[in-house]
Amino acid sequence: MSGSGHLLSPEWLTRLERLSLGARTRVAGTLQGKRRSRRLGSSLEFADYRLYTPGDDVRRFDWGVYSRTGKAFVRQFMDEQELMVSIYVDCSASMNAVTTGAAHDASSLNGGTNHSGKGDAEGTKWLLARQLAASIGYMALSSYDRLQLACYSKTLDSRLPVLRGKSAAHRLFSHLQQAPAGGDGSLAAALSVPGALPRLPGMTWIFSDFWLEGGEEELSRSLSLLAGAGQETVLVHILSRDELEPRLSGDLRLVDSEYLTGKEVAVTGRVLEAYREELENYRQMLARVCAERGMTYLLIPADMPLQEAVFGILAGAGLVKG
Repeated sequence: MSGSGHLLSPEWLTRLERLSLGARTRVAGTLQGKRRSRRLGSSLEFADYRLYTPGDDVRRFDWGVYSRTGKAFVRQFMDEQELMVSIYVDCSASMNAVTTGAAHDASSLNGGTNHSGKGDAEGTKWLLARQLAASIGYMALSSYDRLQLACYSKTLDSRLPVLRGKSAAHRLFSHLQQAPAGGDGSLAAALSVPGALPRLPGMTWIFSDFWLEGGEEELSRSLSLLAGAGQETVLVHILSRDELEPRLSGDLRLVDSEYLTGKEVAVTGRVLEAYREELENYRQMLARVCAERGMTYLLIPADMPLQEAVFGILAGAGLVKG
């Protein structure tokens, strides 16, 4: 498949074509796809028999059963419907920052990623987020599901119209390849933009580092908007290795990559321990708010290989199926 740029290899696309998204709720769409819903319809997959009633389609009348039992039965089939898949990719500056160990002031995780200009390679979070978004999107298109994608900061910076079918994959890849990352971000503000929420019930994926200025309040507001739109939501939390395991020491000036504000910090073992505790509390908050709404929260380190992220983390959570 051309058009994937450096995000996905042709070999990886071939593997993705054999996978599908493991949505818990089977959602009926407007066009037939490969996903089986609970409704009975016109696919070729047999479901059950029921007694014939006047008005039934005579083409479903089972003459074999009638000849054996003398009773009139019609065959029922599962209705295969498409799933509406929506993907939101955080394109705020913190996703593409050059990080250092103490990504945030240890006493306050309130948005943005601080850095001093050294550390992990630039853009590790941004690259993995787009690779995962492209992979999930390609799985959806390969299954003839409907797909829409938006990159957001404080608004929807860019978005694609609804796509369907593998022939539309080049538009997905091109959009993600060219999407810029910069500015400060707000998930709640982006989802509040008119037309930002999915118009049909379905499955929503959000790829972000989730450094939310509004903390739990902003997250709760965002997820409530998605729940109201009938979305089965998956939050994929992507953090760099330096954010997870800070390795700095000494007197440093840390600069917030989104707000460009600085803070002088004497990084000691005690400060790093306080940071790690605060980070763990923040992650637990994200997981708890999701669990309270029946939504899924997953943490994926930015340096994890794409194959391990998909077949290990996503498949392990039942979100991707072979």
